[in-house]
Amino acid sequence: MSDKQQPIGSGFHARSTAADVLDGLDLTGKTAVVTGGYSGIGLETTRALANAGAAVVVPARRPDLAAANLDGIPGTEVDFVDLADLASVKAFAERRLAERRRIDYLVNGAGIMACPETRTDQGWELQFAVNHLGHFALVNRLMPLLEGARVVAVSSGGHGISPVRWDDPHFTEGYDRWQAYGQSKTANVLFAVELDRLGVKAFALHPGAILTPLQRHIPVEEQREMGWMDSDGNPPEYFKNTEQGAATQTWAATSPQLNGLGGVYLEDCEVAEVTAEGPGVRPHAVDPEQARRLWEYSAALTGVNAFA
Repeated sequence: MSDKQQPIGSGFHARSTAADVLDGLDLTGKTAVVTGGYSGIGLETTRALANAGAAVVVPARRPDLAAANLDGIPGTEVDFVDLADLASVKAFAERRLAERRRIDYLVNGAGIMACPETRTDQGWELQFAVNHLGHFALVNRLMPLLEGARVVAVSSGGHGISPVRWDDPHFTEGYDRWQAYGQSKTANVLFAVELDRLGVKAFALHPGAILTPLQRHIPVEEQREMGWMDSDGNPPEYFKNTEQGAATQTWAATSPQLNGLGGVYLEDCEVAEVTAEGPGVRPHAVDPEQARRLWEYSAALTGVNAFA
């Protein structure tokens, strides 16, 4: 269990925006890679980093849409990647390695939520494959460019739904879309715990509740039943807008307040506490033994391990 999971008094809060946490920071000469950086909170993260002077590479499964969404944001570049396809991840990484441009901030923000049962060519459950395994392979393949970098894994409070289901992580029996999502978000946190232990500064986080294209697989009526919107499509007051939703991952990537820390879970631009329910991070997601086990399992599946 991590004893580092203690608030540090950042001065920021749930309504802080990505621009707020970057106020006074000059990122000129820095390079960021933001997966999912062309939609929802990823787009706002890209915008904030670019406005602070960083060059931002946005790997995208839909590069034409990404280019259109990023039009007018200076210093951005789109490249193709499909996180469900390890050959695509490898090709993207090889293009980056050939360029030899150091990466200062790697934000793993792309993801899917509660999708119908879908499998990769290897038979892997798609949420685990995209949200975790694709990013695992990406980070390991980009490792020569990550010296001194920060890696940010965008998890969710949904990690509390499920630990890693070691008896059947790919739901070969009885698929449950929410359990699968929860497992993938737990994997994001465990990934950051182990990557930081291995020597690369890493953070995981819950961005908050935000209405974005991430909810595309959830029928509107179901979202209303869950209290995510009223009959007019308006979210409840506790939901964040996209600028606020982008704040914690932007803070994680760049803030000097986090110097000397790593392997911790953040929410509302603050280090979260370990809790059994409510806000905070669940014990199963910051267990170092679970983190090591997941790393070894992921390396065996993907065939990639920069620390082998």
